[in-house]
Amino acid sequence: MNLTFKSSLLALQHGWTSDELLRALVVVIGLAFFISPPSQSARKNKSASISRWGTPWAIWAVKTGILFSVYLLGKSWLVMVQHHQTQPYLDEVFHIPQAQKYCQGRYQDWDDKITTPPGLYLISMTMLKLRNSAACAAADLRAHNLLGVMLLILVGSFTRGMVEARHGKGNPTSQSFHAFHTALNVGLFPVIFFFSALYYTDVFSTLVVMVAYYDHLSRLTPESPGPFRGLLTVAVGIAALFMRQTNVFWIVVYFGGLEVVHAVRSLKPAPVGQVPHFSTLLEEVAFYVRRYSLGDVHDPPLSVAWPDDWALCLLSIAIAAVCNPVGVLKQVWPHITVLGLFAGFVIWNGGVVLGDKSNHIATIHLAQMLYIWPFFAFFSAPLLIPTVLGLLSAPMQTMYRLINNNSAPNDTTPSPKQAKQKNKATNSPQSLALRATTLFLTNKIYYIPYLLGTVLLSLAVVKYNTIVHPFTLADNRHYMFYVFRYTILRSVQRRYWLVAAYTACHWLVWKRLAGNPPSSQSTVTADSLKFINTPFPSREMQALSRAHTPAPKKNNVIKEDAKSTAYASPSTSTALIWLLTTALSLITAPLVEPRYFILPWVFFRLLVPAWQPEANPFSADEARDSWWKRGYNRAVGVASRVDLTLAVETAWFLVINLGTMYMFLFRPFMWKSADGEVLDEGRVQRFMW
Repeated sequence: MNLTFKSSLLALQHGWTSDELLRALVVVIGLAFFISPPSQSARKNKSASISRWGTPWAIWAVKTGILFSVYLLGKSWLVMVQHHQTQPYLDEVFHIPQAQKYCQGRYQDWDDKITTPPGLYLISMTMLKLRNSAACAAADLRAHNLLGVMLLILVGSFTRGMVEARHGKGNPTSQSFHAFHTALNVGLFPVIFFFSALYYTDVFSTLVVMVAYYDHLSRLTPESPGPFRGLLTVAVGIAALFMRQTNVFWIVVYFGGLEVVHAVRSLKPAPVGQVPHFSTLLEEVAFYVRRYSLGDVHDPPLSVAWPDDWALCLLSIAIAAVCNPVGVLKQVWPHITVLGLFAGFVIWNGGVVLGDKSNHIATIHLAQMLYIWPFFAFFSAPLLIPTVLGLLSAPMQTMYRLINNNSAPNDTTPSPKQAKQKNKATNSPQSLALRATTLFLTNKIYYIPYLLGTVLLSLAVVKYNTIVHPFTLADNRHYMFYVFRYTILRSVQRRYWLVAAYTACHWLVWKRLAGNPPSSQSTVTADSLKFINTPFPSREMQALSRAHTPAPKKNNVIKEDAKSTAYASPSTSTALIWLLTTALSLITAPLVEPRYFILPWVFFRLLVPAWQPEANPFSADEARDSWWKRGYNRAVGVASRVDLTLAVETAWFLVINLGTMYMFLFRPFMWKSADGEVLDEGRVQRFMW
């Protein structure tokens, strides 16, 4: 082990030359200028040239240093892999020779064992030609993925910045430091960063889909995109499909679905002065169906949405889309075109995969939607800390308020206008069906049966749809082999007990995606309130409507010049379309692989709002008499300026990355039979995702 470690240090010493360092510095300076041009930031902040983070040049210098550190880590990892594993490893056995054939111009020579399209090989060939390099060795091809990770951070910073900007009234081209840090953690995501030193398709596949996501976000403007912009969207979508076939779900279902929502929310229905009183359930249903058909859909922030809001959100958007087909088709025709081209490819090819079709047969694997939640909970554990702490501290906070009689005024107290409407409704007769439905949905009586139903459904999936692919059992080089070995393969009973873990992880992840419910002090725009249109509002929605006075209704478009806010919860429609796309991309795969979860996690991560700690629970008078109360208030003040969960997430990813690097480089093994005979011609095997 000592000799191996010393040889690795020597390899690093020889791998890092002054030219390499200079080239790396030039690359990261260029990336930092793209992400955060200091001169542009300075012009936008003339009145406040020094922020709480320092001058724009200081912020740019910090970002440059961080990017340079990431590049140093990635380059060191690449040098070490090339030193210890000079020959192609695992799937590289197929990808590297195929890329070399493309470098030689042998485009018709295709390995039938390769299942994915040739997008990665075309990118590598193009990059080598741009460098005027005739070499097409394994080291050259592997190095491209490191550049792909750096570009992924760049595109991720832009896309997260645009997601934040859509919730306020700022400039969508400016990125907060939170957006940059989020993109940094996406690049450091262990299942992505590990392959920055191996020639796999995952890095560039993710990058191209992220470019398509950037194109999608830039299309969400009040004006319909022109034909040229639509053709560009088609071209980017085809490029994503050239990387991996399953990207069709994200291009067509996710981006296309979000553009359907944008199209119906861009309609301009005449506002309703006052919701009329209804005597029967049929009258109320007819009224809201009419409002939905005009584009006045129900799409609240996820943080205040309940399961009935999820159903009503999808129903209202479907009604609006069916009733306004022309506007919807004008927005989504590029995605329909991509879907048609993909369908033509499947018919021509006789299937989805290009080669090795016998081992890659599409099937229904519902258990994938159970496995994904522990996967998210493990990698996103730092993000879940506030949710867990809030859950644990809730009883203590309740007891403290009761003992000190400091409970806040009842937020459900109706306004005079609402009280007048309520009195009018009370004096008017209502049908039994309407009263029963209102009671059932408004008070969320269904929620406990809903939770029990999800548990029973999970148990049924475990019983009838647990699939263990032969590849999972046959290859002990992948971590998933050991996960299955010590969990679901341990015993049948353990499979059922794991449903509790699936349910808990699901709740925590969904709760974190929703973020904190907006309060009167939070940055909630009147525009977001326009899409809370339900006959049975929850208490959270009633409180939100009272806390904010909507601006005059000019249109229903969420402006692209919104102020960047990292704390805003995603809309219910966005979360549901993300969940649907994730399900479609996973349940058709019989094999469970962490790499299949990359895109679902990346989009989840880009949607997660920043952690916003609650306001100081102790007043100045209370804190004056207690040192721990003063300390707690100070800690909350620091946390309100810095999202500490992001820093912990970065550290967590670095620990995982260093651990998996160590296992790959310094814990090799050989396959042996039961009698000790060396198998696979004595080749060295290594652990990996």
